[in-house]
Amino acid sequence: MAVERKFVEDRVKKMKVKEWMHQEIRNAGFGGIDITRTPLGTQVTLFVERPGLVIGKGGRRIKTITEKLKEFGIDNPQVNVDEIKKPEFNAQLMASLLARALERGWYFRKAGYRFLYRIMDAGAKGCEIIISGKLTSERARTEKFLAGTMVHTGEPANTMVRTGFDVAIKKLGVLGVTVKVIPSDVTLPDEFEVKDIKISEDLETENEKKEEEVQKEEERNEAEEVEKKSEKSEKSG
Repeated sequence: MAVERKFVEDRVKKMKVKEWMHQEIRNAGFGGIDITRTPLGTQVTLFVERPGLVIGKGGRRIKTITEKLKEFGIDNPQVNVDEIKKPEFNAQLMASLLARALERGWYFRKAGYRFLYRIMDAGAKGCEIIISGKLTSERARTEKFLAGTMVHTGEPANTMVRTGFDVAIKKLGVLGVTVKVIPSDVTLPDEFEVKDIKISEDLETENEKKEEEVQKEEERNEAEEVEKKSEKSEKSG
């Protein structure tokens, strides 16, 4: 049971770190975190929209983040900050930006379609946005915004769909925001490519020769049949 307990503890620790990091660097456009153990310690990679806000002046903020990670029990954390090259394909970042827009007073339907079109215009193959909670009244409900292709089951749903979640705190209550994105570089299971087969000149010449030989053979056979018929008619005469 020791191994299983250690595994659960590590997962809980990573989840706590992710939740804290999400709140700590929210203003920098948090797009995810990757925690990997190495022989020299723990490699922590932060994916953000504005790296400068995470590093801080003279690296002060990133030093503070490193010290905080040690308090979480992360062994010798080495923090790297990566800029998100394509924000629209980072589902976590889009969910966070959409949640902040809802908190600023955007109407949920306007915000949903605005981010849906933004993601699709960037070249995504599919996008689904789900906003749940007390949208317009005391009764909670769910609104979905969908465009393109979306996979919900099987292995493709786990490997090809990027999912992000965030929470928007409103006067009526809390809204849950889920964003699912299929990037442009993903090849879906039902996609295929028909390639044009280019026939070389040598192959075309060889095919022409074969056709000529077949034609000569047919002409030869026809001539033999005519000759046989003429011989039969002479004998019968």
